[in-house]
Amino acid sequence: MKYVSAKTLKFLKDIKKNNNRDWFTEHKTRYTETREEFISFVQHIINQISKFDPPIEQVSAKKAVFRIYRDTRFSKDKTPYKINIGAHLNAFANKVHDRAGYYIHIEPGNCFLAGGAYLPPGTWIKAIRKEIDYDAKSLRKIIASASFKKYFGEIQGEQLKCNPRDYPKDHPDIDLLKYKSFLAVHPLTDAQVKDENFDKHCIKVFKALKPFDDYLNRALD
Repeated sequence: MKYVSAKTLKFLKDIKKNNNRDWFTEHKTRYTETREEFISFVQHIINQISKFDPPIEQVSAKKAVFRIYRDTRFSKDKTPYKINIGAHLNAFANKVHDRAGYYIHIEPGNCFLAGGAYLPPGTWIKAIRKEIDYDAKSLRKIIASASFKKYFGEIQGEQLKCNPRDYPKDHPDIDLLKYKSFLAVHPLTDAQVKDENFDKHCIKVFKALKPFDDYLNRALD
């Protein structure tokens, strides 16, 4: 599968309007078809990414695709199902918070490709800041590159209001050190994800993303 079908987007629109167990049970077959189609698409993307990032070849598309069931235990929102389908591709971590990888998010009206460090745990964020302190020049070169700017614009992510511990407020790279998440996000239209060449677009975006991911992951090496 080289694109996301209109049928998948329609299912996601419908579950947003009918986010309850009775409706889902009645339409379980549609969900199964949606998931299998998306797994096929993700496997195709894995095959293409592995040409420039070989370790990705070992990623299981089935395991990379997130479950549709929401964990509502600690949420005020008790709707049982997600209104999106997504996958995180990473050869060295099972969780999206553990290492930078390639993320695909399909949600009608809010589709995007992304990567970077999303709310990294303490050990990783400290390592990233240490890497910036040691070599911010490499990161600045990556985010100033034509390909990064073309697809992502600039780094996104919540920032600290004050300087992080162990770094003075007049540090020359304090603007980078303040990030709590280091994200590269490429928004997509619904028309783009349904286009027969969507897979090729994904690969161009993910190639541009790789140096950014590599920098963030290098901090853990």
